[in-house]
Amino acid sequence: MTNRKELDPAEGPRAAFGERLRRLREERGWTQDDLAGRTGYSASHISGVETGARNPTSRFTARSDRAFGTGEALARQGAAVRESAILDGFPEFVRYEAMASEIRLFELGIVPGLLQTPEYAAAITRGAVRRGAITQEQADERLALLARRQASIARTPPPQMYVVLDESCIRQLVGGPRVLAQQLGRLLEVADMPNTVVQLAPFELGERRSFYTPVTLVTLPDGSCMAYAESAHSGRLERDTRLVRPLFTAYHQLEAEALSQTESVAMISQVRKGIL
Repeated sequence: MTNRKELDPAEGPRAAFGERLRRLREERGWTQDDLAGRTGYSASHISGVETGARNPTSRFTARSDRAFGTGEALARQGAAVRESAILDGFPEFVRYEAMASEIRLFELGIVPGLLQTPEYAAAITRGAVRRGAITQEQADERLALLARRQASIARTPPPQMYVVLDESCIRQLVGGPRVLAQQLGRLLEVADMPNTVVQLAPFELGERRSFYTPVTLVTLPDGSCMAYAESAHSGRLERDTRLVRPLFTAYHQLEAEALSQTESVAMISQVRKGIL
């Protein structure tokens, strides 16, 4: 199978479920079409679940348990997947992020994950646990995935990264003064890297700011582009060129309106000195 995607259960609950589903199917010598006939789902749906692109719904896992004779084993694992803190669409995006030749980020309120220090990331997840938004297990899942994402971009050659942060990102006191000071120091280190440009969109930019929600734009080595954005409950990966191209245009406009990297570094340094 030339297009077979290798699965790594360590990537997260979806990947672990997909690996198990494929293993059960192949142990019986079934093709995806065979399993499709036994569950009432299409072969493409089976493929999507196996590769982590689709969520294993309760109906799907119940039918799969009947097909494999596995009692409620897949139903229980599928429920754990659906309770994961990782949003739909994000695991698929992470795979493309790890291959990207260029990554463009715009963020509001907090420093984006790829640039977070461990202490800053832990403070964010700790706050979510305290609010009851996620469990400690889900927090651990998020932090483990973030560590893998950060490791994936520390490759040779590294991706070119363009980062525009709303001013709120450097002023919100996440984790307290010490943690924020460390995080701002990390931003200064990132700005000094040859493959990275860091800019700030100051508050006074006002209506000239192109985006009012976070967005990540990715360019792959073959020149194809995609965009990823999140709402409170879901993530969306967009590949349609008609929809992605205007986002790149808006991003370039934002870069032109934002502070230069020199000005941005000066502001980050000033804020950092003020909290030490």
